[in-house]
Amino acid sequence: MKTVKIKTFIAGILLVFISAPAFAQDSATEQEITELSEKKWQWMADKEADKLADLFHDKAKFVHMGGTWGKDREVEIIRSGGIHYKNADIHEVMVEVLNENTAILWNRITLLAVVGGNEVSNPFMVTEVYVKENENWKLADLTFSKLMSRD
Repeated sequence: MKTVKIKTFIAGILLVFISAPAFAQDSATEQEITELSEKKWQWMADKEADKLADLFHDKAKFVHMGGTWGKDREVEIIRSGGIHYKNADIHEVMVEVLNENTAILWNRITLLAVVGGNEVSNPFMVTEVYVKENENWKLADLTFSKLMSRD
């Protein structure tokens, strides 16, 4: 009976040691994606179109309340001020690392923006999909889902 308990204990310890690097890697990736998302919001506020163009995947899609479009149009809208993302007040962040090349981040935010010359503030759940390409994370999808309440 003691032999079974010892074997079970040893197997459990081995499992912890084998799994630890994967947990640590996911945690580091979650932090990296969170920081990258925060930089993105600041670059949007500062209209840093060139930095955003480098971050956005060439096949990226952007889903807004007013439509869906690709990288070139999103960069031009930001560059021209067609939409000025003045401030994203981030209330909550969740990150899920799917594998070494794909991560999804969800932000619950209140976005202060200027759209068509009008300043607006809306609560959103924003989904960001990141893919790793040539050792760099690229934003492949940014989807705004308007929330019904500001809580």
